[in-house]
Amino acid sequence: MSGALKEVRNRIKSVQSTQQITKAMKMVSAAKLRRAQDAITQMRPYSQKLQEMLSNIVSNTDAEAGSAFTTERPAEKILVILVTSDRGLCGGYNANLIKLARTTIAENYAAQNAKGNVAVWAIGKRGADGMLKLGYKTDIAYRDVFHQLSFDTVMAASQAAMMAFMNKEFDRVEIVYSEFKNAATQRFRLERFLPIPKIAKVPGTAVSDFIFEPGKEKLIAELMPKILNTQLFKAVLDANASEHGARMTAMDKASENANELLKELKISYNRARQAAITTELTEIVSGAAALQGN
Repeated sequence: MSGALKEVRNRIKSVQSTQQITKAMKMVSAAKLRRAQDAITQMRPYSQKLQEMLSNIVSNTDAEAGSAFTTERPAEKILVILVTSDRGLCGGYNANLIKLARTTIAENYAAQNAKGNVAVWAIGKRGADGMLKLGYKTDIAYRDVFHQLSFDTVMAASQAAMMAFMNKEFDRVEIVYSEFKNAATQRFRLERFLPIPKIAKVPGTAVSDFIFEPGKEKLIAELMPKILNTQLFKAVLDANASEHGARMTAMDKASENANELLKELKISYNRARQAAITTELTEIVSGAAALQGN
């Protein structure tokens, strides 16, 4: 019985050590989440307004200067920009993003994928590794963006995607990322990057009338790349906050599970200990009785 007691004690120590790690990781993720949440909270209204303005301009003008980014072509060559995290231990966060990318390709671009015309640009190590294992044509040039997260590092990927679209290397560019709602909730999204989507005109609604200064062509040519850069940067910031929120929630749940496991192990330990004591007492009483009988 002493061997069983030792085994249970070792398990209790192991679970307690794991619980200390999960609690520490939860605290670290909470601190990082606060900074990441502040960043996306400040960025999102600006980005959404720019995107709304750009879609309105594209929908209500015939801007030739922006035709390179607005022209709809037959979707023969597809680029999927998948934004995941570099690290794990964040629940099903990365698995759900990879699943969304796979589902998008399977449901929308199966014919193109069969021809080898679907490419994946992975931002984040987990997404790159996952898509490579699944056999997708994956470019890892921008995998390490989170090592030094800044507007400039994300802009490099954005500009490369715009250039590839302009050179007709791709006919459509989609972004798969997670939109941050709160620490416990992330919404996994598929968002069109290029060509710039137009807003459907609703009958009876007024058409926006823009006044361009200094000129329509010059302004749109300057505005479009900047807004597209901002759109991808917003998606990466959303993903960064979502990652820390998912990890904090996962570590909190792991700590709770460790508590439940510790309770069960302590009950098992006490039962084994009581059984060992009872056995020892029985042996002592039996030995004393035998001596008295002699």
